[in-house]
Amino acid sequence: MKKKKFGVCGRNKIAVLSMAAMMLLGGLNLQAQKSNVASVNANAAVAAAGGPGNTTPETVRSEWKKLKGDITLYMANDLGRNGYYDQKPIAELMGEMGEVLGPECVLAVGDIHHFNGVASVNDPLWMTNFEQVYSHPELMLDWFPVLGNHEYRGNTQAVLDYGKVSRRWMMPARYYTKVFNKKGTTLRVVFLDTTPLIDRYQQNSDVYPDACKQNMKAELDWLDNTLKNAKEDWVIVVGHHPIYAYTDKAESERTDMQTRVFPILKRYKNVAIYACGHIHNFQHIKMKGDDIDYVVNTSASLARPVQAVKGTVFCSSDDGFSVISASKKHLNMYMIDKEGKVIHEIQKSK
Repeated sequence: MKKKKFGVCGRNKIAVLSMAAMMLLGGLNLQAQKSNVASVNANAAVAAAGGPGNTTPETVRSEWKKLKGDITLYMANDLGRNGYYDQKPIAELMGEMGEVLGPECVLAVGDIHHFNGVASVNDPLWMTNFEQVYSHPELMLDWFPVLGNHEYRGNTQAVLDYGKVSRRWMMPARYYTKVFNKKGTTLRVVFLDTTPLIDRYQQNSDVYPDACKQNMKAELDWLDNTLKNAKEDWVIVVGHHPIYAYTDKAESERTDMQTRVFPILKRYKNVAIYACGHIHNFQHIKMKGDDIDYVVNTSASLARPVQAVKGTVFCSSDDGFSVISASKKHLNMYMIDKEGKVIHEIQKSK
C-alpha cells in the first residue's frame, strides 16, 4: 500500500486550516474576556443602583428612605392620558420609589379618566389609562379612588363597579372613609365626592348626567358625623375640587366648596389637611387663623401654569405626585416632581 503524499498545495491547506483554527480559538477567548468584563461592569452598575432593575443611584434611594413613616401613602390624581406626556414615566417613578417606601396604598383623587369618563367596566380606557400604565409590581396594592368631574361625564357607577374586576380597586361608595392603623399610629382619610357639591355640575345634567342624581345634604351630613366621631391621631380629607387655589376655572367652584364643605372641616378642629386635585399643579395654601393646610396635588401626567394667590406658601407647575407620611407626633406631605425630587414639604406636629 502506497503512502499518500501531500504536495505543496496540501501542506499549504493544512497550514491555512491550522491558522484559521488558532484565530477562531483566539477570537472566542477574547470574546469571553470581553463578556466577563461587561458582566462585571453590569454587576457593578446594578449594585450602585441598589439592585436588579433599578437605575436610580443609591444616594437618591437613601433620600427617599427618609420620607417613610409608620404609615406611608401615595396621592395621585388627574392621571388619564393613555400613558402619554409624563403619565408613564411618573407611574414608573412611583413604582421605583415604592421599592423603598412600601406605601400602604394610592389615594387616586379623581380624573383617573380624561375626558369623558368610562362607558362601562369593560371600557378600553381601563387598560390604557390604568392597568397598562400602573403595571409596576410595587403598584399592585390598594387604590382608593374618588370621582372627578371627568368621571361624571360618563358612567360613574362603572367606576364604583370596577372593584368587581380589579382586586386593587377599592371604592366601596361615592364617599367613604378609611382608617390606617400601624405601629401605634392612626390616620383617618375621608374621601369626598365633590362634583355633586358644586352647582355648575349639579345643574348641567346634559354634560354631567349623574351629578344631579346625588343627594348633597346626605353627603354633607355624613361628613359632619364622620368628623364628629373621628378620634385618630391624624385626619386628612381628600376630594377632587379645591377649597382654595389659584386657577382660571370658575370661581363658583371654590365658593360652593367654601360655603358647604369648609365650615364642616373647621367645626371639630381635627382636620390637619384638605388635599385635592383638579388644577394640575402643586399648591400649598395656609389661611390666617386656620389650622388646616390646603394642598392642591398636581397632575400625574400633564401640568399647567400656576401663580401665587392669597395664602400661598408654595406653588409649582411641575407634574408628579405626593407622598403622605404619618407617625404618632408628625404628619408630612411631600410634593414629588417627575425626577423623584422633593420640591416642597407640608409639616404638621403635635
